[in-house]
Amino acid sequence: MNQGWIPSPRVAVLAGLLLAMGVAAEARAQSGSLFGTPDPRRPLTLAASDWTYIPAPEPKQLKLNDILTVLVDEKSQVISEGEMDRKKKASLKAVLKDWIVLNSDSLGVRPDPQSSGDPKIDGQWDNKYKAQADFESRDAIKFNMAARIVDVRPNGTLVIEGRRTIRNNEDAWEFSLTGVIRPEDVLPNNTVQSEKIAELQIHKRESGHVRDGYRRGWLLEWLDRYQPF
Repeated sequence: MNQGWIPSPRVAVLAGLLLAMGVAAEARAQSGSLFGTPDPRRPLTLAASDWTYIPAPEPKQLKLNDILTVLVDEKSQVISEGEMDRKKKASLKAVLKDWIVLNSDSLGVRPDPQSSGDPKIDGQWDNKYKAQADFESRDAIKFNMAARIVDVRPNGTLVIEGRRTIRNNEDAWEFSLTGVIRPEDVLPNNTVQSEKIAELQIHKRESGHVRDGYRRGWLLEWLDRYQPF
């Protein structure tokens, strides 16, 4: 007697799960048909199709007097080269053919006989100037500093301002920073990079024994500024 194949309970359960998942997937799938009502069709988005999707956190609403951390990392490099080669040459030859002399008797003038010959001028002038200059400069400044939102403009941009002073005995380092940022440039960790700041102004001032050790004196500073020699 030939009997039909009877699946085991484990195989039956597995087949049922696969069938249920197929039905659910078909129900969630986006319909590509252009006919029929649009109600069964939904936009194919990651949030609607991925079980492991985690929505991004909402951006923080920034307001007046909030504190941000500015990551300052500014580098600049300037290379300039100049060369000048100037030459000037001039010559002059002049002969005085006729001249006059004052007559003391009649208080008049009369032709000068120029008995010593016609006065002559003969000169030559050469001028040569050559100069060559090379200039290369590299600057870098890097630090982190907290800044406060001091104004919110009508278009939504934020004006920030920060100051920091570090003192060690008689040495002091003062930093100040101002600029304008967009709210979307603020990272989730409440930081903003200096390259994203418009109208950026950074001031750094040092005073004390360390500064006195390498700063120029007033006479040397005057000579460097006006270069009299």
